[in-house]
Amino acid sequence: MIKKSEKIGIVYHPDYLLHTRSDHPERMERLEKIIDLLEEKKVFERIEMIEPEPAKIEEVALIHDMEYIRSIDKACRSGQYYLDMDTYIVPESYRIALLSAGGALAALQGVLSNKTRRVFALNRPPGHHAEHSRAMGFCIFNNVAVATAVARTAYGLKKIAIVDWDVHHGNGTQHSFESNPDVLYISIHQSPAYPGTGDIYEVGFGPGKGYTINIPLPPGSGDPEYLMFFNQLIIPVLDQFEPELIIVSAGQDIYSKDPLAGMLVTHSGFYRMTEALVDLSERYCGGKLMLCLEGGYHLDGQAGAVLQVLNALGQWELEISEESEEREPRDDVQQMLRKILHLQNKYWDL
Repeated sequence: MIKKSEKIGIVYHPDYLLHTRSDHPERMERLEKIIDLLEEKKVFERIEMIEPEPAKIEEVALIHDMEYIRSIDKACRSGQYYLDMDTYIVPESYRIALLSAGGALAALQGVLSNKTRRVFALNRPPGHHAEHSRAMGFCIFNNVAVATAVARTAYGLKKIAIVDWDVHHGNGTQHSFESNPDVLYISIHQSPAYPGTGDIYEVGFGPGKGYTINIPLPPGSGDPEYLMFFNQLIIPVLDQFEPELIIVSAGQDIYSKDPLAGMLVTHSGFYRMTEALVDLSERYCGGKLMLCLEGGYHLDGQAGAVLQVLNALGQWELEISEESEEREPRDDVQQMLRKILHLQNKYWDL
């Protein structure tokens, strides 16, 4: 059973605000708005605050090439402005990117030490696009992938599930584990959209075949479509996988008013997706569930979505101001569900 009014953890560090550009959508105001709303709603008394430390180089090197890691340090010290056309840096960005990866590791330690069973890392820069030796899509180091690798090597976890609901496909996370049957990666994302990966036929390689599940949804998909996939595909697969830990790449850019995307998820949708994962974590993980912040660029909308994720994590029973649209899922998305179920039936009992 889900415990009522549970105290949950938040990882945060004010230095996350130092990596910022006022002319870029991935800027410090994203976190400032979240913190302001949590203060307004007086929820800090329900929260265990966790201060992260920078990840160690050897921890980041479990995912990223050492030369790439050194190149980020050098680029920041040299005064370089961009790593690619989307991913900016400032002089502090190398240290803050290590601190962001450290935020994911602090969340991991929090849930595995039983200090608090559920933790949301409000860390930035985000991570799920970062490849082995390449920055992409606002991401420098892949926070979730680093935490997953450390969970396996340092803590000995055998079965980890990653659920990525960011509006963009998490190419870097998928590529980190797509040959590994001990890490199940599920991405539900908008298509077409950046970075152009995440087709349904990307199912993994070798022994990892079947442990990558991609759900590319058309623009305009909202709560009914997302919840249909959670109920009929994501949760049934997780039930069969029986993870020891669930990690969420929590991008709030699926919110209905996000300026960089075209989805229609409401704050109620975020609550209900989180609630489903909380319930599943109770069945297999002793309630252990961690989330890392990814995208989300409508400042008020993202803050409200994070509040409802925390509401579901803690079972606080706060008011939800935006309710899900009561309608049947779109026909084209129902057809997509049938297509993916047919494909994934090779690997799962669906």
